[in-house]
Amino acid sequence: MNAVQDSQASYRRGGKSATAFRTISEAANELDLPQHVLRFWESKFPQIRPMKRGGGRRYYRPEDMDLLRRIRSLLYEDGYTIKGVQKILRDPHARHAPEPDDTSEDDDDTVGAPIATPTAAPAAASIDEKPQSAGSDRAQLREILAELEAIRRLL
Repeated sequence: MNAVQDSQASYRRGGKSATAFRTISEAANELDLPQHVLRFWESKFPQIRPMKRGGGRRYYRPEDMDLLRRIRSLLYEDGYTIKGVQKILRDPHARHAPEPDDTSEDDDDTVGAPIATPTAAPAAASIDEKPQSAGSDRAQLREILAELEAIRRLL
């Protein structure tokens, strides 16, 4: 789809061209999010900087909308935490949208890891294996917690 077609499709959907600024209500409707979520994200992601006019009214630029779409996708579709998305947006060398089932070990810091995905693959696991179900993840986490509590008592 070229820029003109994209602009026309956006105009039909939201009533505005793709290059038009959007109010918080228009942005929220387009992203299918409540307005308070956008305000909250502004406090968590310094990269979101809508223009503010008289009375503090927000106007989101097209690049703001692109960033909001990316954040929404990482949080809701890819399963990242707020801290994980902050890390992805902060690190210019980070992969743009790592796969949630990517189990490679980067560092000991697992902030960028998606929710409900193991941070390291078991030694004998195949790369093509599907992640375990959430129920078995919870059981493993309970076992790990019990081990950690036992270790803590020893210290």
